[in-house]
Amino acid sequence: MDSLITDIKNQLIQSAELKTRTAETQAESIEKAAEIIIRSLENGGKVLLCGNGGSAADAQHIAAEFVGRFLVNRKALPAVALTTDTSILTAVSNDFDFDQVFMRQVEAVGREGDVFWGISTSGKSENVRKAAELAGKMKIKVIILAGKEITQMCRNADVSINVDSNFTPRIQETHIAVSHIICDIVEKHFTE
Repeated sequence: MDSLITDIKNQLIQSAELKTRTAETQAESIEKAAEIIIRSLENGGKVLLCGNGGSAADAQHIAAEFVGRFLVNRKALPAVALTTDTSILTAVSNDFDFDQVFMRQVEAVGREGDVFWGISTSGKSENVRKAAELAGKMKIKVIILAGKEITQMCRNADVSINVDSNFTPRIQETHIAVSHIICDIVEKHFTE
Protein backbone atom coordinates (compact mmCIF):
# COMPACT_ATOMS: atom_id res chain seq x y z
CA MET A 1 0.00 0.00 0.00
CA ASP A 2 2.88 2.39 0.75
CA SER A 3 4.19 1.98 -2.80
CA LEU A 4 0.76 2.95 -4.16
CA ILE A 5 0.68 6.10 -2.01
CA THR A 6 4.20 6.95 -3.19
CA ASP A 7 3.13 6.50 -6.81
CA ILE A 8 0.08 8.73 -6.32
CA LYS A 9 2.20 11.44 -4.74
CA ASN A 10 4.82 11.18 -7.51
CA GLN A 11 2.22 11.49 -10.25
CA LEU A 12 0.68 14.58 -8.67
CA ILE A 13 4.11 16.13 -8.18
CA GLN A 14 5.05 15.41 -11.82
CA SER A 15 1.82 17.06 -12.97
CA ALA A 16 2.45 20.12 -10.80
CA GLU A 17 6.07 20.40 -11.97
CA LEU A 18 4.98 20.29 -15.62
CA LYS A 19 2.45 23.05 -15.01
CA THR A 20 5.17 25.11 -13.34
CA ARG A 21 7.46 24.68 -16.38
CA THR A 22 4.54 25.61 -18.64
CA ALA A 23 3.93 28.77 -16.59
CA GLU A 24 7.59 29.72 -17.02
CA THR A 25 7.79 29.05 -20.77
CA GLN A 26 4.28 29.51 -22.19
CA ALA A 27 2.63 32.42 -20.33
CA GLU A 28 3.14 34.84 -23.23
CA SER A 29 1.73 32.35 -25.74
CA ILE A 30 -1.29 31.74 -23.51
CA GLU A 31 -1.90 35.49 -23.29
CA LYS A 32 -1.56 35.83 -27.08
CA ALA A 33 -4.05 32.99 -27.66
CA ALA A 34 -6.58 34.67 -25.36
CA GLU A 35 -6.09 38.00 -27.13
CA ILE A 36 -6.66 36.39 -30.55
CA ILE A 37 -9.90 34.83 -29.29
CA ILE A 38 -11.08 38.11 -27.74
CA ARG A 39 -10.43 40.04 -30.98
CA SER A 40 -12.29 37.42 -33.01
CA LEU A 41 -15.31 37.35 -30.70
CA GLU A 42 -15.46 41.16 -30.56
CA ASN A 43 -15.63 41.20 -34.37
CA GLY A 44 -18.38 38.58 -34.68
CA GLY A 45 -16.12 35.54 -35.07
CA LYS A 46 -16.34 32.16 -33.43
CA VAL A 47 -13.97 29.53 -32.06
CA LEU A 48 -13.73 26.15 -33.80
CA LEU A 49 -12.15 23.46 -31.61
CA CYS A 50 -11.01 19.93 -32.36
CA GLY A 51 -8.77 17.07 -31.32
CA ASN A 52 -8.80 13.27 -31.11
CA GLY A 53 -9.57 11.00 -28.15
CA GLY A 54 -9.02 12.86 -24.88
CA SER A 55 -8.30 16.01 -26.88
CA ALA A 56 -11.72 15.66 -28.53
CA ALA A 57 -13.26 15.63 -25.06
CA ASP A 58 -11.19 18.70 -24.17
CA ALA A 59 -12.45 20.48 -27.31
CA GLN A 60 -16.05 19.79 -26.25
CA HIS A 61 -15.32 20.85 -22.68
CA ILE A 62 -13.85 24.21 -23.76
CA ALA A 63 -16.63 24.90 -26.28
CA ALA A 64 -19.09 24.36 -23.42
CA GLU A 65 -17.17 26.85 -21.23
CA PHE A 66 -17.57 29.53 -23.92
CA VAL A 67 -21.20 28.82 -24.85
CA GLY A 68 -22.37 28.18 -21.29
CA ARG A 69 -20.14 29.86 -18.78
CA PHE A 70 -16.78 29.39 -17.15
CA LEU A 71 -17.25 31.04 -13.75
CA VAL A 72 -19.85 33.78 -14.14
CA ASN A 73 -23.17 34.24 -15.90
CA ARG A 74 -22.70 36.27 -19.07
CA LYS A 75 -23.68 36.40 -22.71
CA ALA A 76 -22.96 33.16 -24.58
CA LEU A 77 -19.76 33.23 -26.62
CA PRO A 78 -19.79 31.40 -29.99
CA ALA A 79 -17.71 28.23 -29.98
CA VAL A 80 -18.15 24.91 -31.78
CA ALA A 81 -16.52 21.57 -31.04
CA LEU A 82 -15.94 19.91 -34.42
CA THR A 83 -15.79 16.57 -32.59
CA THR A 84 -19.46 16.13 -31.72
CA ASP A 85 -21.55 15.53 -34.85
CA THR A 86 -21.38 11.77 -35.35
CA SER A 87 -23.16 11.94 -38.70
CA ILE A 88 -20.56 14.36 -40.11
CA LEU A 89 -17.65 12.47 -38.55
CA THR A 90 -18.76 9.10 -39.90
CA ALA A 91 -19.91 10.36 -43.31
CA VAL A 92 -16.67 12.23 -44.00
CA SER A 93 -14.58 9.31 -42.73
CA ASN A 94 -16.52 6.87 -44.89
CA ASP A 95 -16.96 8.96 -48.03
CA PHE A 96 -13.61 10.78 -48.01
CA ASP A 97 -10.98 10.04 -45.37
CA PHE A 98 -10.69 10.36 -41.59
CA ASP A 99 -7.92 12.91 -42.17
CA GLN A 100 -10.61 15.25 -43.55
CA VAL A 101 -13.17 15.12 -40.72
CA PHE A 102 -12.18 18.50 -39.27
CA MET A 103 -11.03 20.11 -42.50
CA ARG A 104 -14.43 19.62 -44.16
CA GLN A 105 -16.14 21.25 -41.18
CA VAL A 106 -13.73 24.20 -41.22
CA GLU A 107 -14.47 24.59 -44.92
CA ALA A 108 -18.22 24.47 -44.28
CA VAL A 109 -18.61 26.71 -41.23
CA GLY A 110 -15.34 28.61 -40.87
CA ARG A 111 -15.13 32.25 -41.92
CA GLU A 112 -12.33 34.78 -42.13
CA GLY A 113 -11.85 36.23 -38.66
CA ASP A 114 -12.74 33.03 -36.80
CA VAL A 115 -10.28 31.11 -34.62
CA PHE A 116 -9.30 27.47 -35.14
CA TRP A 117 -8.11 25.84 -31.90
CA GLY A 118 -6.51 22.44 -32.51
CA ILE A 119 -5.44 20.14 -29.70
CA SER A 120 -2.89 17.39 -30.37
CA THR A 121 -0.68 15.91 -27.67
CA SER A 122 1.82 14.76 -30.31
CA GLY A 123 1.46 17.82 -32.52
CA LYS A 124 1.18 15.36 -35.41
CA SER A 125 -2.53 14.53 -35.69
CA GLU A 126 -3.07 14.55 -39.44
CA ASN A 127 -6.73 15.54 -39.30
CA VAL A 128 -5.94 18.47 -37.00
CA ARG A 129 -2.98 19.48 -39.18
CA LYS A 130 -5.05 19.50 -42.37
CA ALA A 131 -7.81 21.52 -40.73
CA ALA A 132 -5.27 24.01 -39.34
CA GLU A 133 -3.66 24.36 -42.76
CA LEU A 134 -7.00 25.07 -44.43
CA ALA A 135 -7.94 27.50 -41.65
CA GLY A 136 -4.76 29.47 -42.28
CA LYS A 137 -5.56 29.67 -46.00
CA MET A 138 -9.04 30.93 -45.09
CA LYS A 139 -7.55 33.73 -42.92
CA ILE A 140 -8.75 32.01 -39.77
CA LYS A 141 -6.30 32.43 -36.88
CA VAL A 142 -4.77 29.14 -35.71
CA ILE A 143 -4.03 28.18 -32.11
CA ILE A 144 -2.40 24.80 -31.44
CA LEU A 145 -1.99 23.05 -28.09
CA ALA A 146 0.65 20.32 -28.35
CA GLY A 147 3.32 18.44 -26.47
CA LYS A 148 7.07 18.94 -26.40
CA GLU A 149 7.86 18.47 -30.09
CA ILE A 150 7.65 21.61 -32.22
CA THR A 151 6.10 20.10 -35.34
CA GLN A 152 5.32 21.76 -38.66
CA MET A 153 1.74 22.27 -37.48
CA CYS A 154 3.07 24.16 -34.46
CA ARG A 155 5.43 26.25 -36.57
CA ASN A 156 2.61 27.24 -38.96
CA ALA A 157 0.21 28.29 -36.20
CA ASP A 158 -0.40 31.88 -35.16
CA VAL A 159 0.14 30.63 -31.60
CA SER A 160 1.49 27.28 -30.49
CA ILE A 161 1.39 26.38 -26.81
CA ASN A 162 3.81 23.50 -26.32
CA VAL A 163 3.86 21.51 -23.09
CA ASP A 164 7.34 20.24 -22.21
CA SER A 165 6.50 16.53 -22.06
CA ASN A 166 6.08 13.47 -24.25
CA PHE A 167 3.77 11.72 -21.74
CA THR A 168 0.19 12.00 -22.96
CA PRO A 169 -1.61 12.04 -19.57
CA ARG A 170 0.56 14.87 -18.22
CA ILE A 171 0.21 16.81 -21.49
CA GLN A 172 -3.58 16.48 -21.36
CA GLU A 173 -3.70 17.59 -17.72
CA THR A 174 -1.70 20.67 -18.62
CA HIS A 175 -3.75 21.35 -21.76
CA ILE A 176 -6.93 21.56 -19.73
CA ALA A 177 -5.26 23.87 -17.19
CA VAL A 178 -4.04 26.13 -20.03
CA SER A 179 -7.49 26.04 -21.63
CA HIS A 180 -9.16 27.04 -18.37
CA ILE A 181 -6.78 29.98 -18.06
CA ILE A 182 -7.67 31.12 -21.59
CA CYS A 183 -11.38 30.77 -20.77
CA ASP A 184 -10.88 32.84 -17.63
CA ILE A 185 -9.10 35.65 -19.50
CA VAL A 186 -11.73 35.72 -22.26
CA GLU A 187 -14.66 35.60 -19.84
CA LYS A 188 -13.24 38.40 -17.69
CA HIS A 189 -12.87 40.55 -20.80
CA PHE A 190 -16.54 40.10 -21.70
CA THR A 191 -17.87 40.63 -18.16
CA GLU A 192 -15.84 43.69 -17.07
